[in-house]
Amino acid sequence: MHRKGGSAVIAVVLALAGMAATSSAAVYKVGGASGWTILGNVNYTDWAGKNTFHVGDIIEFKYPQGIHNVLEVKKADYNSCTNSTPIATHTSGDDKVTIKSPGHRFFICGVPGHCAAGQKLNVRVLKTQRPRSSDAPSPAPAASASAPAPAAASPRADGQTASTPPAASGTTSDGGATTSAPAPNANGAGIVSAGYPAFAALAVAVAVSMTMLQY
Repeated sequence: MHRKGGSAVIAVVLALAGMAATSSAAVYKVGGASGWTILGNVNYTDWAGKNTFHVGDIIEFKYPQGIHNVLEVKKADYNSCTNSTPIATHTSGDDKVTIKSPGHRFFICGVPGHCAAGQKLNVRVLKTQRPRSSDAPSPAPAASASAPAPAAASPRADGQTASTPPAASGTTSDGGATTSAPAPNANGAGIVSAGYPAFAALAVAVAVSMTMLQY
């Protein structure tokens, strides 16, 4: 039971590795929009020179099935357009050839006369593999703008902050207590009670003066 579980894990890992390799590969359609043909005077040497091929990339040959074919051959057979000893033969009309090693790969059409008419391809494959998109450096995150902190209120000479008005106090500027005069009532009682000490002193002084005058 344990062996079956381990085999399943290995199969999943291999499948993921294959998916990663496939996602990083580039697919090149031979001849571009023209495809694999002898029509239109397609220059396959020029087309191959404009592209860069890596190990893992895919070369796709598109053509009408039965009209052409694709033979992978050695360099000598490529130069002489010999189709008698191919390395591999493809005839589906949509042949995808995966590049598995660096160096040159040579392809010709095996239909008589087609290779001589220019239907041949020499692909130069670089030794390094194509980098995956996940290997590209990620851009630096944009700096987030932070709101400036509110300026602290500076203290005033009386100990209050500039942002808060001083509360009303019951002291005068010289530190003494303020006394509010009572509001007079309808019969003036407030004024009499407020001035009573002075009035009493004045009455005593008048009484003393009258006594002295009698003597």
